[in-house]
Amino acid sequence: MRWILLFFIAVPLVEMLLLFKVAGLIGGLWTIGLVVLTAVLGVQILKRQGFSTLLRANQRLNRGQLPAQEVVEGFFLAFAGALLLTPGFITDTLGFLCLTPPVRRAMAKKFIDSGVLMSVSTGSGNGFFWTSQRSTGGRTGANEKRSSGSTTIEGEFYEESGSRLSRRNDDSRTR
Repeated sequence: MRWILLFFIAVPLVEMLLLFKVAGLIGGLWTIGLVVLTAVLGVQILKRQGFSTLLRANQRLNRGQLPAQEVVEGFFLAFAGALLLTPGFITDTLGFLCLTPPVRRAMAKKFIDSGVLMSVSTGSGNGFFWTSQRSTGGRTGANEKRSSGSTTIEGEFYEESGSRLSRRNDDSRTR
């Protein structure tokens, strides 16, 4: 927790020192102009990259695939937008790095492969409820089974009267 507080104090101080140094070299108005220019350029690039990422996510959804890569890239794009709107050259540099597609894709892939990301999807409809959990990369759960491409769906359901019907035992299928 202290590191986060230190980060939010140190970064603005370093940014201000750098802004003052640049202003001393090229002038205050030029420095302000550069900061505004990087923000405007960044927002324009962000819009284009965001739309492209959204289209790729939509294409993956249409193919029945989870767009995990695109979702994580979307988070990096939002982070890049926040960095670009923050005045300063260091945050602008980091923001433009996040906007660069190869860098952003590599960061997203590393984030997904680290196992930090867990996808959870839920849905409900007329008396039917389903959940799905998938861990990418990290530890697997005790009930998670690896199969050769087959999908097994298990669940419980309730009739509208409220009585619970349980799933059949696996042994009952073999009889």
